[in-house]
Amino acid sequence: MKLLIVESPAKSKTISKYLNDMPGDVEYVVKASVGHIRDLPKNNKKAIDIEAGFIPFYEITKGKEKIISELKKISKKADEVLLATDPDREGEAIAWHIKEVTGLKNPKRIVFNEITKEAIQEAIKHPREIDDDLRKAQEARRVLDRLVGYDLSGLIWKKVRYGLSAGRVQSPALRILMEREREIRTFKPEDFWIITADVENKEKFTLTCVEEPRDKKEVDRIINVGEKEKWVVSDIKKTERKQSPKTPFITSTLQQTASNRLGFSPSKTMQVAQKLYEAGYITYMRTDSTTLSSTALGQMEKIIKKKHGETYFKLRIFKNKSKVAQEAHEAIRPTNFGLENAGATDEQKRLYKLIWVRTVSSQMEDAKISNTKIIATVNDGEIPNFSINGSTILFDGWMKIDRDGGEKTNELPDVSINEKLKLLKISPEAKQTQPPSRYTEAGLIKELEKRDIGRPSTYATIIKTLNDRGYVEKKNKTLFPTDTGDVVSSFIEQNFENYISDSFTAEMENELDEIANGKRDYTKTLKDFYEPFNKIVMSKENIEKITNIGNAPDEFKCPECGADMVIKLSKNGKFMSCSRFPDCNGARTIDGGTIDPPKETGELCPKCKTGKLVERHGRFGKFISCNNYPKCKFIKESENNTENLKNDTGVGCPICKKGTMVEKKGKFGIFYSCSNYPKCKNAIKAKPTGDLCKECDSLMMEGTKTIPTRCSKKECPNHNPHKLKSS
Repeated sequence: MKLLIVESPAKSKTISKYLNDMPGDVEYVVKASVGHIRDLPKNNKKAIDIEAGFIPFYEITKGKEKIISELKKISKKADEVLLATDPDREGEAIAWHIKEVTGLKNPKRIVFNEITKEAIQEAIKHPREIDDDLRKAQEARRVLDRLVGYDLSGLIWKKVRYGLSAGRVQSPALRILMEREREIRTFKPEDFWIITADVENKEKFTLTCVEEPRDKKEVDRIINVGEKEKWVVSDIKKTERKQSPKTPFITSTLQQTASNRLGFSPSKTMQVAQKLYEAGYITYMRTDSTTLSSTALGQMEKIIKKKHGETYFKLRIFKNKSKVAQEAHEAIRPTNFGLENAGATDEQKRLYKLIWVRTVSSQMEDAKISNTKIIATVNDGEIPNFSINGSTILFDGWMKIDRDGGEKTNELPDVSINEKLKLLKISPEAKQTQPPSRYTEAGLIKELEKRDIGRPSTYATIIKTLNDRGYVEKKNKTLFPTDTGDVVSSFIEQNFENYISDSFTAEMENELDEIANGKRDYTKTLKDFYEPFNKIVMSKENIEKITNIGNAPDEFKCPECGADMVIKLSKNGKFMSCSRFPDCNGARTIDGGTIDPPKETGELCPKCKTGKLVERHGRFGKFISCNNYPKCKFIKESENNTENLKNDTGVGCPICKKGTMVEKKGKFGIFYSCSNYPKCKNAIKAKPTGDLCKECDSLMMEGTKTIPTRCSKKECPNHNPHKLKSS
């Protein structure tokens, strides 16, 4: 018996079928690690031994004990163990962790870029050792991100506000958003006019003035002359051009196009693509290579010629833009081009169709387009010329199947040079110059790629982190930096400008890539970066804490004592605080509205003896604390809180073993958290059943009609028991 270990349970059933269809009498058993089985501990002091050469100390991911035990047990019975995790750095690292944790002596590594019978059976024939350079590159990135994030975040907690974060790639991405935001804030609009003229020969059409005057007097002059004088076609310019198809998708371009055409967020795109990959419909979706296999090219040639004719096919070999693109990998493409439509859900079907069209169109002939420009002159050029542009498709080529990917065309009326035109109406439209647009998710990904910040596989995570941290808000498709994002970015830019610059970030990515290629030493790379970085962090320990980020407008005074107010930052954004705080707790919203002070309970603080206990609203609902905060940080044990007693489920907390799960109301609705908060921060989304998960010992919670109960731990396979059963 041979054991093959993958990451996802969704893959195992399909792969098992393909392997056991192989000739011979070898039995294959396919098991899943269910993602990562080890990670760095949350406590950074225990995570990395810097002095010993940046050695990481891993701990088993909570809830994975049972999976590891099962893998150990079955591996002992196996004649050979094959590690078939994803074909990238992350997958290589997971394979290594499986080997280390289970004690495997000589496991083999196999990789495939698509889950098809041919690909898997071919991979079985070419096993290799775990690529230690590739694994070390992932480890270096993980260690580096942890050290930078831990040090920077710790400093921000001390100097700005507790709970904020920064990161090696996250912070440069935020800086890009804020640079654009500052451009918008300082932008001064200018007036200009667009002048159009409705004219007629045999049919009506509209001409536009080739100049956009900034002076109203010039506008009036153009209109007066245009209304009085004769209009004549002075020139007709015709050109032909070719428009080539776009390259096959890589991770970044898939995320951009899915955002623009389908309205998917980058993280949604990757989730849907993951499902398509696991179902065997597309190749691996984390790639920066535009390469297509000879098999794929052959399939597309047959389909294009059969469906559209010989004239529509054109073989194209695309060169990778990225210097570090892995040639062994392919672009994101369908595994079977005979399937024009595939997927289990509407989202999957739409994304698959997008991938199919993009890939097939890349092997089709150029579109041929005819451009026409009609120019009209008034009174031999007394005023600027007017014109109209149009285009027609002479040969649609690749646009035959990807009309949305090409340009819009419009045919112009049939006119001749020196032909007189009848003016029907000439009118100006006042406009103002516009500031640069804020980034969309697609736009930010394009910018990150352009500046070589991060890698395509990390873009979705970067944007999600910025959103989760409350640094940006997405409105429609546009990313708006928040007050918190503004303050954090300004702090980092002022104190760590060099470390979040484009050049430094890009160079760091190149060095990590060189580790993967075996051209750079792991320890030296981390040492060269971290030692000077840590010195700068330590040098900032004595800078003043940012308690105030500006003075409030003079018209707003403290509602409690009438003193001047200052602008401060809370987790909900900017607000006005009394300049006498903490002696006075008066506050206003950033717009000047009053804020109700914390409600007194009538009790004295048992810790400082001078403060009064007040009711506040926190992340996990109401709690009672001292009004002398931050001088006194007393928080009343929540077991005595009447609200907790009222909403107590009676289900014990499995984390602290002391509290019970209590119903709370947060900004996203009802949730359940431990009554022992803030000492215990255990919280789940739905009402606990009182049972523990058989997979990971976390609380089970109420589900839906089709899934009555599920594990509260998102990482546990029993969180989605229907998928567990199907796999």
